[in-house]
Amino acid sequence: MSALADKADSPLKKKPPSWSDIWLKNTKPLKHVVFTMPLQSLSPKDPKSQTLIPTFANIDRTLLLSDELLLQILSKLPHLQRNPNSLVCKRWLNLQGRLIRSLKILDWDFLESGRLFTRFPNLTHVDLLNGCLLSPRDSGILLTHRLVSMQMGSGFCSNRKFLEEDLLPVEVVDKGLQALANGCPNLRRLVVINASELGLLTVAEECLTLQELELHKCNDNVLRGIAACENLQIVKLVANVDGLYSSSVTDIGLTILAQGCKRLVRLELSGCEGSFDGIKAIGQCCLMLEELTICDHKMDDGWLAGLSYCENLKTLKLLSCKRIDRSPGRDEYLGFCPALERLHLQKCQLRSKKSVRALFRVCEAVREIVIQDCWGLDNDMFRFASVCR
Repeated sequence: MSALADKADSPLKKKPPSWSDIWLKNTKPLKHVVFTMPLQSLSPKDPKSQTLIPTFANIDRTLLLSDELLLQILSKLPHLQRNPNSLVCKRWLNLQGRLIRSLKILDWDFLESGRLFTRFPNLTHVDLLNGCLLSPRDSGILLTHRLVSMQMGSGFCSNRKFLEEDLLPVEVVDKGLQALANGCPNLRRLVVINASELGLLTVAEECLTLQELELHKCNDNVLRGIAACENLQIVKLVANVDGLYSSSVTDIGLTILAQGCKRLVRLELSGCEGSFDGIKAIGQCCLMLEELTICDHKMDDGWLAGLSYCENLKTLKLLSCKRIDRSPGRDEYLGFCPALERLHLQKCQLRSKKSVRALFRVCEAVREIVIQDCWGLDNDMFRFASVCR
């Protein structure tokens, strides 16, 4: 056993040293390296030896671009990216506001204070309809109509006209229109409710490029202000809406509109009164009229015959009409629209055979007839369409 132990301890049988043993035995040079590294890192640096790359990385490179060039770049980005872009910095917020052309005003104070024009200086389309409503912002009740949506309180009665009692006063609306006309001289489209003649005259004088106007709760006197807008091409008049508000547009207002806005291309009359004389005046004065929409009309009997004076009319739309014309008159007095191409009937009561027959007689030159969600049609009424060959 002693012999085996002596052989095991002999130098020939010793285990060769590993790299870790050699590394741990020579620790003096490593201690020198470990202690000198932090000393060098804590030593003051020479400013001449520093590079400019870390400093340049913290610089906003968009500051080198002019506003015009940066606007062109931002305008090429998708619309969904506009809101995130405006959160980058104040400069981008202001530049993004220059790209906004259309805006719906919900807070009237935003218009009166002048912040609207500072934030969005290049507006061309402004909708003031919801901004003119006095509705509670924290209410959970939402009243929705095809014309407007508004929040309302819980204390209301069935006989109450919602919008008529919750509108800003006429003087306040006119003051807002004056501020809008001064701040947006390049305005092209305007939607407003409960305005007066003076407010619209201010817009007509300052906004010479106004081409489209949607006016709610209007009457004959208000239309005097519209007549001063000589470049109007698209007009929508909403006089009366059942349950919301009531107003009256008669032949007098239609004649004023026709004589003042002779460049009309598209006209929509919703809840308007009138008769043969008003429609005739529109046809004789507005020679460029190509599309006429009549919605829920209150017109007197015999108004259909006035459509024959619209010689360049190409599209006629009747929407939500409870009646067409109860007494259209004799066929020889009806006439017809020679350039008419399309007739659209939607959600109309067509129970009177006399009215349907007179309508197809006036539209005998039509090439396309669309009937959608109408009531009272039967097989005999479709026979009247045979005149449209």
